[in-house]
Amino acid sequence: MTSRTGFVVVVFAALALYPLLAGSYGLDLVTKTMIYAILALSLELLVGSTGLVCFGQAAFFGIGAYVAVLLGGRVESPSALWLAPACVGAAALYALAVGALSLRTRGVYFIMVTLAFAQMAYYVVHDTPLGGGTDGIYLNQPPLLLGLDLGRPLAIYGTTLALLAAVFAFLALLLRSRFGRALAGIRINEQRMRATGFSTYPYKLAAFTLSGGIAGLGGFLFAVKDGFVNPELLSWHLSGALLVMIILGGLGHPRGALVGAFAFALLQELFKSEAVWGPLARHWNLGLGLTIIATVALLPRGLVGLPRQWREALVGRAARGAAGAAS
Repeated sequence: MTSRTGFVVVVFAALALYPLLAGSYGLDLVTKTMIYAILALSLELLVGSTGLVCFGQAAFFGIGAYVAVLLGGRVESPSALWLAPACVGAAALYALAVGALSLRTRGVYFIMVTLAFAQMAYYVVHDTPLGGGTDGIYLNQPPLLLGLDLGRPLAIYGTTLALLAAVFAFLALLLRSRFGRALAGIRINEQRMRATGFSTYPYKLAAFTLSGGIAGLGGFLFAVKDGFVNPELLSWHLSGALLVMIILGGLGHPRGALVGAFAFALLQELFKSEAVWGPLARHWNLGLGLTIIATVALLPRGLVGLPRQWREALVGRAARGAAGAAS
């Protein structure tokens, strides 16, 4: 077992044991953070693995959440076995449509087009009766998973943890496959990939669609956990926060998205704490922003690159010491 695999195993083992020690607030916070970790993993597939900086990931997340409420509210005792795939399918279908058009652009134009499509989805649920407007919609009855009521905190925690592990394992295997190596080639040098005979557009479209589907899964879990959805789930603020998470954790590594999501949540809780900061806690965004800037400046590879950075610093120090002794 490599150190990377060992780290991931320890993280998931700790999450599995956490309910034995946590109170209701801690359980809810970690459940929400795991949902955001799923969403961060979906964006990591685009940004870190394919080199596509998408600024509209929240749209797929919100669509998954709204589909969960709109469909789940029409059925008595809805089953998660069909509701979750419906949310994933709706988000993936919208991602397919968005990707088919936006992937014909590049660079900053791609970023702006994905943002435009996300804002279109935002205003559909914000300004029409379909999404309940600014008031949002409540989920009348939580779905059942094999007879288990997902409205219970421990049930949704366990389900979210299991799905987070499944998504992480799926992406880890996917990125080691031929498809994953093609995505890595596109990220490094798309022009060279085309020169070798690869049609890169289908690969990028498949990655975009898959990313949207995973985000829709996160939206389903969020709607079930809170029992309520509103247009803010599709806002560009959430898309920006997701980009911060994967950059903070370290681009190019699924475990970076995992670490980044938890680090971002912990930093938010730290700077919001009045017990630590007193009246300054009202300005928690300032402290969070300065910390993220410092982290990006000092850790260019993100938090997952910290051990390697330490090793390189120690090796460099040892080499300089040996050179000094020899002289």
